[in-house]
Amino acid sequence: MPENLSFTELLRDQVRAGLTTAHQYLAAAVYFDAQDLPELAGQTYARSTANHGHAMRMVQYLLDRDVPISIGGLDEVRSEFDSPRAAIAFLLDRERVTTAQISALAAAARDTNDFLGEQFMQWFLGEQVDDVAGMTTLLTVLDRQDNLFDVEEFIRRELRGAVRVDTTAPRMAGASTG
Repeated sequence: MPENLSFTELLRDQVRAGLTTAHQYLAAAVYFDAQDLPELAGQTYARSTANHGHAMRMVQYLLDRDVPISIGGLDEVRSEFDSPRAAIAFLLDRERVTTAQISALAAAARDTNDFLGEQFMQWFLGEQVDDVAGMTTLLTVLDRQDNLFDVEEFIRRELRGAVRVDTTAPRMAGASTG
C-alpha cells in the first residue's frame, strides 16, 4: 500500500481487497466442490463468508465516521488450480498479503494519531493471526498426507464444529442492530 495515503483511503482500498478475498475463497470452494472434496469446500465457503463480513465491518466503520465509500469492482480472482495443495498454498499467500495490509492500516492510523482507527484495526489484526494459522494448518496437513480422504477426515474431525460467536467483532454494514 502506498505510504502517502491516509488511513481512510487505505481502509477504502481494503474494502475492495476484502471483497476480492471473499470471492477468491468462493472460487476455491467451488474448485474443491468440483473435485468432490466437501470438507475443503466447506472450509473455504466459510472463509469466503468471513472475509465478506470483514469487508462489511469496514464499510460500517466508514459509514459511522461519515467517510464517503462506494463499492466498485474486484481485483482478479483465480479459479483454477493445479492441485488442492496449490489452492491452499495460494490462499495462505493471500492471507499473508492481507496481514501486511491490515498491519499497514494499523500503522497508518497510529502514525496520524487516529486512535479510533487504530482501535478498530486491533480486532482485524487478531483475525489475521487466526486466519494465517488456520491456512498454515491446512497446508501442513496436505503436505503430510498422501491421501486426500485422510485430509478430508482430518478437517471433519478436527476443524469442523460450532462457529464461535465473537461478541467483540465490529458491527457489519447491513446487520441488524437489535
